[in-house]
Amino acid sequence: MYNFEFVKPSTVEEAAAALQGEGAQALGGGQTLLPTMKQRLASPETLVSLTGVEGMVGISAGDGTVTVGGATTHAQVASEAASAYPALAALAGQIGDPAVRNRGTIGGSLANNDPAACYPSAALGSGASISTNKRNIAADDYFQGMFETALDEDEIVTSVSFPVPEAASYQKFLQPASRFALTGVFVAKFPGGVRVAVTGASNNGVFRWTEAEEALSKEFRADALMDLRINHLNMISDLHGSQEYRAHLVGVMTRRAVDAAG
Repeated sequence: MYNFEFVKPSTVEEAAAALQGEGAQALGGGQTLLPTMKQRLASPETLVSLTGVEGMVGISAGDGTVTVGGATTHAQVASEAASAYPALAALAGQIGDPAVRNRGTIGGSLANNDPAACYPSAALGSGASISTNKRNIAADDYFQGMFETALDEDEIVTSVSFPVPEAASYQKFLQPASRFALTGVFVAKFPGGVRVAVTGASNNGVFRWTEAEEALSKEFRADALMDLRINHLNMISDLHGSQEYRAHLVGVMTRRAVDAAG
């Protein structure tokens, strides 16, 4: 590790001002940023911690929506959202290990947008709204590719609002070493239709499987997907799985999610 300045603001305004400085980087739980710094792949001059920012920690529910503060940990979501949005809580409980879940934050995960992270599929599958210190961004507009989002450099994810569906489930094929999703699928059934979001599979990061959404919106049964096949050509291929294998897993995990959602 190398020398850097550490700033811990108490308000969103103070955090935004601190991020205006040259070489400043927002710090959530640090589960990705700190290992990256240790490997000398990132070298911010100032770390701006968001964990003490007023109003960015906690979960509230009402009017069919669950809102999670950007600095809320995965462990908090797993325990505190269980009654209001069980599928979201169950997803949070599968992230990493206890150490990661007690430090990592939802805002940090969404800002990083790792192509195999779990939260992006929940946000996209739920049709969530990502709120920042500047604006609200629909999930459909927020995710823009592998590690790419609509965020500006000085923008902070302050909260995420999830519409609660009639039924939902997240099914994850675990990569046992990293505990990221080799392939994960979040299925959410709303009165107006079904959303299906896939993580861990595509070179473009999280995406919606629209053909599956159309089939499930007509008939919410796993059998409705039996004749569907997703194109493997843009899938990730690495030592853990080929493009064809990941494409196959998309179908398997989606059917499992539908069965689990009931």
